[in-house]
Amino acid sequence: MTDNHKIQAIIFDLGRVLIDFDHTIAAKRIAKFTDQTVPEIFNFFFDSKLTGLFEEDKITPLEFFSEVRSALNLRLDYQAFVPIWNEIFFLSEENLAVYQLAKSLRAKYKIMLLSNTNILHFEYLKKSFPVFDVFHHIITSFEVGFQKPHPLIYKKALTVLETPAEEVFYTDDRSELVEAARNLRIRGFVFRGVEQLKKDLMGAGVNIN
Repeated sequence: MTDNHKIQAIIFDLGRVLIDFDHTIAAKRIAKFTDQTVPEIFNFFFDSKLTGLFEEDKITPLEFFSEVRSALNLRLDYQAFVPIWNEIFFLSEENLAVYQLAKSLRAKYKIMLLSNTNILHFEYLKKSFPVFDVFHHIITSFEVGFQKPHPLIYKKALTVLETPAEEVFYTDDRSELVEAARNLRIRGFVFRGVEQLKKDLMGAGVNIN
């Protein structure tokens, strides 16, 4: 890396970086109200076209629930469904360490959150987990209408940061999303724990002290 490409901004993913989650928690609770098995519910929700549409704000929360209720023959109303859908998140010691690292970097770098998420999860997370104050900018898939790895969500991030791609550091737990960012010349690194993240940041010339 040359001085011409000194890191100016750092982008963090949310899930499994700053906040952990387990979709099985929701699948097990929902299984009590449908004839579908836990694995069937898990697969239906969490790697599906329907959830993708919801995370890109192509359908509303009520439309999402209506599709879920119909597909699973769900014996739940919307008000009962929402907390089950949301209560899958938790903070680990690793998450808290990443938060403290981001907080320490805030004074020297532009700090951004870039997340694939839906409005129900995001509103719940903002109310329940005090980790969002560290970010100068927050970009979510449901607000911009594209999920990672679509190039336009990364381009939106660069526009908001007003920083060249080569001067942006990005960490995400999913390698395919990191690779998509690298294709745009963003300096992407797969998240493998806070200690490795520190090494990656220092290797990119970031002052973490």
